Amino acid sequence: MLSRVGDKWSVFVIMMLSDGPKRFNELKRMINGISQRMLTLTLRGLERDGLVTRTIFPTIPPRVDYELTDLGHGLSRPVEALGKWAKEHLDQIEAARTKFDQRNEG
Repeated sequence: MLSRVGDKWSVFVIMMLSDGPKRFNELKRMINGISQRMLTLTLRGLERDGLVTRTIFPTIPPRVDYELTDLGHGLSRPVEALGKWAKEHLDQIEAARTKFDQRNEG
């Protein structure tokens, strides 16, 4: 379970679904850099873990919505806190990485 929560794509998907259901392509547009395959695998994993539900609507073409379950909503709070922390400290993290990389160049 920790590997699912620690996976960056799962964090993004949970954050994007925290305010309501989304369609696959809507999620893909919202999550910069995720491939179609990776989004599919991430959603399947979250569904398997009981964090996301997948609802198929019998339209032409079929419409599929993804939504957080109650369990997923419970996880969204700490995930959002982690995302907020990362955003607030991004400059410090990048500076530390640069310093580390410069010190360890060969």
